[in-house]
Amino acid sequence: MSDTLQQHLAAALVQTPAVPLCVGFSGGPDSTALLHALGEFPEARARGLRALHVDHGMNPQSAVWADECKRFCETLQLPCEVIRVQVDLDKGLGLEAAARHARHEAFASSLQQGEYLLLAHHRDDQAETVLLKLLRGAGPDSLGGMRALRPFALGQLWRPLLALSRKQLRDYADARHLPYVDDPSNGDTRLARNHLRHDILPRLARLWPQAVDSIVHSAALSRSAADALQLQWLAAFDTLHDPAMNTVEAAGWLALHPALREPLLDYWLHGLGLPAPTTAQRQQIEHQCNARAGQQPCVRWRNAELHIWRGRLWAQSPPAAIDTAWNAAWGGELLTLPDGGTLSLADANVRLIEPIRVRLRQGGERIKPAGDAYTRELRDLFQQAMIPPWRRAGVPLLHADDEIIGVADRWLTARGRALFEQAGTLPRWSPPR
Repeated sequence: MSDTLQQHLAAALVQTPAVPLCVGFSGGPDSTALLHALGEFPEARARGLRALHVDHGMNPQSAVWADECKRFCETLQLPCEVIRVQVDLDKGLGLEAAARHARHEAFASSLQQGEYLLLAHHRDDQAETVLLKLLRGAGPDSLGGMRALRPFALGQLWRPLLALSRKQLRDYADARHLPYVDDPSNGDTRLARNHLRHDILPRLARLWPQAVDSIVHSAALSRSAADALQLQWLAAFDTLHDPAMNTVEAAGWLALHPALREPLLDYWLHGLGLPAPTTAQRQQIEHQCNARAGQQPCVRWRNAELHIWRGRLWAQSPPAAIDTAWNAAWGGELLTLPDGGTLSLADANVRLIEPIRVRLRQGGERIKPAGDAYTRELRDLFQQAMIPPWRRAGVPLLHADDEIIGVADRWLTARGRALFEQAGTLPRWSPPR
């Protein structure tokens, strides 16, 4: 059994491009076995094999564990980078998810161009992941479990051991008397994954000895189904998505089969850097898509909000409160606005002959755009330009003396146009992402 890991890795390396390799090294038995076994292959060392340890700082012994990881790597003559992180428990993610988020951010910050990050997840981990997803009501993509290979940061995240069991990795480490870190939190059954690992799965295995095999097999079938569905919902996304506004047509999305609707929504939200909603929140979004004209529904969840306006889905992080009394003198330099957007000139090398003042909307403002016969209310112009209501408070208004001469880079009065023509450039407004 002790040779199984090396045989498996030998075959995996042959099938993998000759890219740099970095092992996410916790110091536990699984990642210790992976790193040691890889270090036995000259071809892995030739690829710049290295270790990356994340110190979460959540245990008084964490700094000691980091030192032990570095000493182990020294015995293997492999470089080991230690990154210390602060786990943010104030975002409502839960302890396990918050630690994982901080760890992956650290991995992403260290990964080099084209490098593969290797994680020691194995067959038993896959079964635990699938069960957790099932208990959360996940669909085919999530029930497909962890992918063996996926894009990550500047390279790829590779899980080469998903076909092996925890016992096979432990046999390898024990046969060679490898030292490894014993984190007591791994035995805390108050954590969901540990409860499955130590309580639930052993009971299942006593009644159904092939439980893990069956779960992993079902995951593979779900993955195949999810990949087939992906071809359909990606085609639908191309039709429903407006890349200029980064919005999705609400009626078209709602008309999709649920098996396509859910992954399309998640794909769009993740592209915006936003988390996916819960099942209850999805149902609320679907319900609000049928809201009457003139209503402006908004569904909020952790670190995200989704608006339905003018027949489209709009999503963003919850905006910070804006001080509407804010104003600033502006001569054409890059100006950061209170909502996180920016104002600059199209030609960054020039400046306005005389500075103007930038203010925010108070309500009731009007402007006569150059070439227009009528003075217009900003509210009407915003409607026509598809600037949604929740973004209007941060739109910069350009003033010369007490006169509005421009609204961002959308409308200029005759005086405003003359001022910018004199400078030989135009304003450029970049709303917050």
